[in-house]
Amino acid sequence: MSRVINPDGVGKERTRLVKGTVLAMRELMRQTEPDDISRDLASFIALALLEISAGIDVSVAAWEKKGYWVKADRFRLEWDWSARLGEQMRKAVLADDWASVAAVSVQVAGKLMDTKIAEHHRLGTPWVGAYARLKAG
Repeated sequence: MSRVINPDGVGKERTRLVKGTVLAMRELMRQTEPDDISRDLASFIALALLEISAGIDVSVAAWEKKGYWVKADRFRLEWDWSARLGEQMRKAVLADDWASVAAVSVQVAGKLMDTKIAEHHRLGTPWVGAYARLKAG
């Protein structure tokens, strides 16, 4: 029997989440007042950052098996901010603290400013219903 290859690995999922986060931040910055759409956008950013941080150990597991400890540690340090900012965003959204949401968004934008998104992307609107998911989980 041949080996099964999963084309949708953690790295691909991380890339999709990063691009979705950048897209959500752009849309959030266009909002004039906090409403249901703003809550969905900020909630999606929080959930995406927390999901990115959860996938980091899976990504470095293969490097650690081969003994690439330095590479694994650098990767962990490179993405260390995602859990911290994701949790801050989650708390700010649940508390309706929009000043904190804006402050965290600026920090996230600084980390992801090099991300390129094609003009005709196929990401859609992944943030729809994110506030309900954040409150439920």
